[in-house]
Amino acid sequence: MQTTEPGPEPVVDGSYSEQFFPARPRPLRPVARHRTKGPAGVPQSATAQPANADNAAYVEWLVDESMLQYAKTISRQLSGSGIMWQNPFARPEPRSAVDTASVWFTAYPISLINAPGTSYLATLGDEALWRAFQWIGIEAVHTGPVKTAGGLRGWRATPTVDGHFDRITNQIDPVFGTAEEYRDVCSVAAGMGGTVIDDIVPGHTGKGADFRLAEMGFGDYPGIYHMVEIDPADWALLPDVSPGQDSANIGPDTERRLAEAGYIVGALQRVIFFAEGVKETNWSATAVVRGVDGTDRRWVYLHYFKEGQPSINWLDPSFAGMRLVIGDALHSLTDLGSGALRLDANGFLGVEKSAEGTPAWSEGHPLSDAANQLIASMVRKVGGFTFQELNLSMDDIKITSEAGADLSYDFVTRPAYQHALVTGDTEFLRLALREGRRVGLDPASLVHALQNHDELTYELVHFTTTHADDVYVFRGRDVTGAELADAVRADLTERMTGEAAPYNLVFTTNGIACTMASVATAALGIRDLGAMTPDDVEQVRRAHLLLAMYNALQPGVFALSGWDLCGMLPIDPTRITHLLVDGDTRWIHRGAHDLMRLDPLAVESTAGMPVGRSLYGTIPDQIADLGSFLNGLREILALRKRFGIATARQVDIPEVSHPGLLVLVHELGDDADWAGALQVTVLNFGRDPVAGTVRSKALPPGALVIDMGTGEQVGDVDNLHAFGIALNGLQGMSLLVR
Repeated sequence: MQTTEPGPEPVVDGSYSEQFFPARPRPLRPVARHRTKGPAGVPQSATAQPANADNAAYVEWLVDESMLQYAKTISRQLSGSGIMWQNPFARPEPRSAVDTASVWFTAYPISLINAPGTSYLATLGDEALWRAFQWIGIEAVHTGPVKTAGGLRGWRATPTVDGHFDRITNQIDPVFGTAEEYRDVCSVAAGMGGTVIDDIVPGHTGKGADFRLAEMGFGDYPGIYHMVEIDPADWALLPDVSPGQDSANIGPDTERRLAEAGYIVGALQRVIFFAEGVKETNWSATAVVRGVDGTDRRWVYLHYFKEGQPSINWLDPSFAGMRLVIGDALHSLTDLGSGALRLDANGFLGVEKSAEGTPAWSEGHPLSDAANQLIASMVRKVGGFTFQELNLSMDDIKITSEAGADLSYDFVTRPAYQHALVTGDTEFLRLALREGRRVGLDPASLVHALQNHDELTYELVHFTTTHADDVYVFRGRDVTGAELADAVRADLTERMTGEAAPYNLVFTTNGIACTMASVATAALGIRDLGAMTPDDVEQVRRAHLLLAMYNALQPGVFALSGWDLCGMLPIDPTRITHLLVDGDTRWIHRGAHDLMRLDPLAVESTAGMPVGRSLYGTIPDQIADLGSFLNGLREILALRKRFGIATARQVDIPEVSHPGLLVLVHELGDDADWAGALQVTVLNFGRDPVAGTVRSKALPPGALVIDMGTGEQVGDVDNLHAFGIALNGLQGMSLLVR
C-alpha cells in the first residue's frame, strides 16, 4: 500500500496556533478508488440489464459508486497512520484560521465563464487569475460544490436539484473538470500563499447510490438516513406516487397520523422550501421498492430541504451516516488537497420527539453540536479548518462554535447592513451588532460576506425564535423580537422588490433573490435597470464599496463573489423560466460572469447559465481603471492587511450623532507598530453629507486621529472621549487612534 512521509515533529512548548497549520500532511493518494467513472460512464451493455435488487451486478455497481463504500476505503488507509496525530483538534481557533486566509473569493461553479475548451477547475487553477487575486488582496478561494450531484434512476443519472449541494459521489463532476485539475488548483494556490476551501454537506445527500441501496434495505445503507419502513398494513396512509416520480411529499394530516402510529417524530420546527401542494412537510414517502431480500417496502424519509435531498441520520446504531460524511471530508483534505471545508446544512443534524402537540426538536439540538464537533475535530486533526453556514440564533451559533467549526457565517448583520443601506438608517444594524456582543459572539469568528449563491436571507431567526418575546427598543418604542423581525422584513420587501425594484424577487419565506449591485440599485431608487446612466452606475459602485468597507473593516473573514467583483445584475426571469418552475427564484442572481475576459463572446457558461449584465467589467478592465470598483476595493483590503484589522478585537459600537452613521471601534493586535492603538470604522449609509461626532469611552482623551488611507491627522480626541467627523453620502473612513 502507498505510504506518506511522516509530518514534522510536534512542537511541545509552542502555542496551539504555532502547531495548527504547519503540520498539514502532504496530500495522500488513496489507492483504491471507484472502478467506474460514475453514472455517466456506465457501459452500454450494463444499461440493458435490469436496474433492480434482483440483479446482483446492478447492486454491486451501486455499492462501488456509493459514498459509504469510499469512506471505508479511505478510512482503512488513514487508520493507524502517524499523520492523524500531528495536530491539536479539540478547540476551534478562529483567529488562526482568519490569520491564514482572511479574504475569500467564493466561486459558484455553474456561473463562471471559462476559456473555450477548458473547465471550471482549470480556470480556477490559472496562475494569471491567482496573480490578479493577489493584486486585489484575495487570499483564499472557496470552490463551491464540484462533486457529482443529483440522483440515480436505474443506471441513469438525474440532474442536481439544488445547485450541486445534493452530492451523490466523491468524484468530481466532469462538467467542472477532473480530480487532477482540482489538485492543480490547490498546488497553484499553495505556491502563491493561498488556500483552497471545499464543501461537505453533513445534513443530506442526493438520491444517488447510497439512497437507492438504502431503499433496497441493503447492508448498513438504511442507517445513513432518517428513513422508516412502513408496515404494508399502513400503506393506505401514504400518498400515491405519480408516474415518473419516485416519491411523494406527505401532507400535514398524514404526518400527524404517522407520528401517532409511532413511525416518525412528526412536524418539525420549520418547513424549509415550503410550497403549498408541493412541500407541506419535511417528510416524503417512497414508491414500492423491491429489496435485496425479495421484500417489497415503502419508506418515509426526512428531508429538511428539497425532496431529492434525504437527510442524514447522525444517531443510527450503524453510524453509517457519520462514516459517509467523515469519508467525504477526508477525501477533500487528504486526496484533493484542500485546506478548509465549508459545512453546509450542519445545523439540522439532530431530530427528537417533543412533548405531545408541539413540533419535534430539530434546531439548536445538542446532537448537531456533537456532530459538528466530530467533523471539525477530524478536519483539524489533518491540519485544516472549517466554517459553517448556520442560519440559527446567535446563541446557538455561539454554542456550536465553542467546540465545532472554527468560523461561522454572519447571517444576522448581513440583512441588517442591507437594511441600513435601503433605509439610510443604521438603527437596526447597530441593534444587531450590540446583540451579538451581548450574546458573546466574537466578530473575529465570523465570515462577513457580500453576495454568495444564496438569497438575501431575512428570516432573522435570532429574533423570531429564541428571542421572539424579548423586548427591544426600535424606532422610539418597545417591540418584541418577533415584531422587530416583521418590521425589518417589511422594509426590505417593500423597498427591494415589487413596484420599487421589480428585478428582485422574493424567495419563498427565506428572503430576497438579488445581487449586491441590485440591492444598491433598489436603495438608490433605480426601477429600470435598462435605463441606468453612467452616474447611476457610479452611485451603485459607491454603495457597493460602502458595503465592502462594512464587512472588511471589522475583525473576521471578508468574503465576496464574482458577482461582486463584476457588479452583476439579476437575470431577467423570462430567460430562465425552466429554472424557476419549482419556485426557486435564486437562479435570477446566479448569472454567468467572465472574471478574466476569457470568452467575450460567450452567452452562457459551460453549465448553461446565461451571462448576466456586468456594471463594472472584467478584472483586467478594472485594473486599468483607477476609478473602478476593484481599485477601490484593493485600497480597503490593503488597509485591512497592513493594520491587522482582521484579527483585531471589537471594543465598542457607540451611539451616533446621525441616523445614517455607523461607528465600530477595534483594538488592534500585538503588532509592535500598532500595539495599544485603536482602529475606528466610520460609515455613512445615508445619501447626504454628514458632519457629526464620534464618541466612545474607549477613545483616550488627547489621542491623535489619523486617516489610515492618507496618513493625515484629521483631529484629536477631546476630554469627552469624542472627535468630529465629516463624510459625504455613501462614504466611509478607517481611522487610527493612538
